[in-house]
Amino acid sequence: MAKVPSSVVAAGGLVGGYGVARWTKKRQLGGAVLAVAGAAAAQQWRARVGGRAAGALTAAYVAAFAGSHPLAKKVGAWPAVFGVAGAVALASWAVADRDTGRR
Repeated sequence: MAKVPSSVVAAGGLVGGYGVARWTKKRQLGGAVLAVAGAAAAQQWRARVGGRAAGALTAAYVAAFAGSHPLAKKVGAWPAVFGVAGAVALASWAVADRDTGRR
């Protein structure tokens, strides 16, 4: 069974967490989705590129979540979420996923 790339897990956690919170009107449930996906991505990052890079990517994930809030006031909620999810996915791909298809 093929593993889901960490970039997809991280972006999915940001988008999915927001979507669940919005559609269920339960922020805690969205936060749980965000946390579980973030932990899963962090585990993949650590296994692939080590602790230091995993820490940096995890910090980027948390910063993206926090940064989406003020960004949403300027561009709207969904565009903000998709924007930060894309940025995290790109960073994750560049650091941890880029070479996985060659192995």
